[in-house]
Amino acid sequence: MKARQAIRPPARRHALRAMAALGLAAAFVAPAAWAQKYPDKPIRLIVGYSAGGGVDAVARLLGTRLSNVLGQQVLVENRTGATGLIAADFVAKAPPDGYTLMMGDSALLAAKLLQPKIAIDPLTSFRPVAGAFISPLMIVASNDFPAKTPAELVKELKANASRYSYATSGVGTVQHLGFEMLKQATGSPVVHVPYRGAAQIVPDVIGGQIPLGVVSATAGMAQAKAGKLRALAMMNTAKLEGAENVPPLADALPGFDVAPRIFVLAPAGTPNDIVDKLSAAVKSVLDTPEAGTAAAAQGTLRAYSTPAQLGKDMAAETSRWKKIIEDQRIVAEGS
Repeated sequence: MKARQAIRPPARRHALRAMAALGLAAAFVAPAAWAQKYPDKPIRLIVGYSAGGGVDAVARLLGTRLSNVLGQQVLVENRTGATGLIAADFVAKAPPDGYTLMMGDSALLAAKLLQPKIAIDPLTSFRPVAGAFISPLMIVASNDFPAKTPAELVKELKANASRYSYATSGVGTVQHLGFEMLKQATGSPVVHVPYRGAAQIVPDVIGGQIPLGVVSATAGMAQAKAGKLRALAMMNTAKLEGAENVPPLADALPGFDVAPRIFVLAPAGTPNDIVDKLSAAVKSVLDTPEAGTAAAAQGTLRAYSTPAQLGKDMAAETSRWKKIIEDQRIVAEGS
């Protein structure tokens, strides 16, 4: 005897189809609705350096203003150590929901090259959110140094490089890698002397203990204006308020342009709509004249870039540092 086939009434079939269609639609609507609610709680902006430093200062500058744009607090949190790698590891492992971000900088890109065994990779462990600032660097010299211009500096290094040494805030910093590019361009075997920071470099340059130093523009300019040392050259081409009269190294070496980049990153896997919303918020902050004034007071320049452009810039900069590290045989301290 054949089993009787169940027959669903037409009305019930239509109802089931309608419910299925609604469920399918909800699957597409839910992510968009979730993104529209973002952010609905405070956001952490992680900094890999101590409070009061350059990256920390601009992170707080940006975070305060982002809070107003996003309608939620953006709280700056310092997780120091290993040239920002401790902070980077923390952010890379955070949920990719837009509530844990990192204020990264160019040193992070070089750190991976000098310490290849570290687990994170700046180019794959994060989603680029926005380029934010660049931090101009200055070559300073003692007042009795023979050169007074970029061209004279290049000439002096070519002729008497073995007589000189230069100081930076550490091996693998952009200050160090930038001057190594200068050495490569001029064929000058100037000796690198790593210091702990500009606070130690500047007095030694003034006192003649070391003839050359690479420091932030603000650290160098204050003493240059006081006549205690000489501001020889900017390592980048963009003009910084208060240092407009310091010529760029590119005057003597066309195309030379080195400055630490400061940017916002999110964990890999963060949804596009959240990244786009955050990037737009960063842009709206940086577009204001007030943000430009505040940035200049910190010795930085606004330099917004989209997520896509930041990703390209990070990749290009990594290749640039990789080449100079290999060419100049630079190794991490303690290696």
